[in-house]
Amino acid sequence: MKSIDLNCDMGESYGRWTLGDDEHLMPLITSANIACGGHAGDPMVMLRTVRLAKHYGVAVGAHPSYPDLQGFGRRDLSMHPDEVRALILYQLGALAGVAQAEGAHLVHVKPHGASTIAPAPIALLRKRLPRQSIFSRVR
Repeated sequence: MKSIDLNCDMGESYGRWTLGDDEHLMPLITSANIACGGHAGDPMVMLRTVRLAKHYGVAVGAHPSYPDLQGFGRRDLSMHPDEVRALILYQLGALAGVAQAEGAHLVHVKPHGASTIAPAPIALLRKRLPRQSIFSRVR
């Protein structure tokens, strides 16, 4: 039987600001792109979202972005490729750590907003992430 992955951006709240209805959407999807603190999300939001995903058997993916809370990650920021790489590693590391602590693991990465159209983040994700690392399970 063929199946379709129903994917959704999740965990995009921040502090006392709530965006989306993660609790009601999570049971309806098969994979979640969880914000990693660049455009949205914070440690507590990431923890709650990973717990929800695990509870409903939803695959956990990272949703890194430029550090642009005010612009919700939609603005292109001129950054050196090494700085972009460091930001991606920082955000993936944060979510991977939360997932690991909760008995889950990352299975995909989906860049957010302006980072999806910038060639540097895509190239870095494909070529420069460490092969043997906490990200070894990221497909």
